[in-house]
Amino acid sequence: MKNRIKKHFLDIITKAEKPQGFTLIEMVVVIAIIVMLLIIIAPNLTKQKESASERTDDAFKTTLQTQVNLYEDDKDRNGKEINFKNMFDDGYLTKKQLDKAKNYVVSNGVVEKNSN
Repeated sequence: MKNRIKKHFLDIITKAEKPQGFTLIEMVVVIAIIVMLLIIIAPNLTKQKESASERTDDAFKTTLQTQVNLYEDDKDRNGKEINFKNMFDDGYLTKKQLDKAKNYVVSNGVVEKNSN
């Protein structure tokens, strides 16, 4: 009986000494690692976003140029009097493309970024 009680008290003491959960130092180390990773990754993410935006603009400009060429050939305009509003009215551009094309101009049959 004595050994049982002794063992029971020893079990209680050893269980009480075991830390449960994370210590403050462990939590600070984990947070510091996460912050360092974010500091390393964040600039790269902004570069990727800018690069993707530029590629999207270039692709849209190429699409507009293709549409201008088709319009020019179909309507025998040879670079004269071509604008996006006329192309929209004749079905060569969608409303969404027309809205997005406000950043571009057609000059002598060539699509260029608007300088404004």
